[in-house]
Amino acid sequence: MKVDRFLNHQIDPLFMDEIGREFARRFRDDRVTKVLTAESSGIAPAVMTGLHLGVPVVIARKKKSVTMTDELYTEKVFSFTKKSEYELSVSKKFLSADDRVLIIDDFLANGQAAGALVKITGKSGASLAGIGIVIEKSFQEGGNLLRKQGFRVESLAKIESLAGGVIHFADTKREVYAR
Repeated sequence: MKVDRFLNHQIDPLFMDEIGREFARRFRDDRVTKVLTAESSGIAPAVMTGLHLGVPVVIARKKKSVTMTDELYTEKVFSFTKKSEYELSVSKKFLSADDRVLIIDDFLANGQAAGALVKITGKSGASLAGIGIVIEKSFQEGGNLLRKQGFRVESLAKIESLAGGVIHFADTKREVYAR
């Protein structure tokens, strides 16, 4: 399933604005003080969510730059898409026990990235308002694992199956032919 025309290679800003508006609507009563995402495809929906909630966005970096020298919260993640492990890092000066965090990410499949962001939130002492996902692959285990742990997961689109090159959306009769 390719989303490179609107989400991860080319960004559709009007669509991202609507995504941010919808996440803000869903979490508006949760006292969110920070939006947390992982670079890079989660940045656009996270920024727009932060804009609509009126809160800062914190980006967990996959590679430490030379300026990231202060104390960090880190967590390892295995990417099934890229078949490699990387480490997410967030400077301790951007998350604290006073924060109420909303995690926003582009995809949820096996839950590795979202799970790492949950752990980073926990290490900071912040509380977790929930997890917002643009597209959840509900035929994979990540969403169910996070929900079983008691986390609120809100997905804008749930894909039930990609069988036969057809995208089957969960809870609807819609089908889209994958290209």
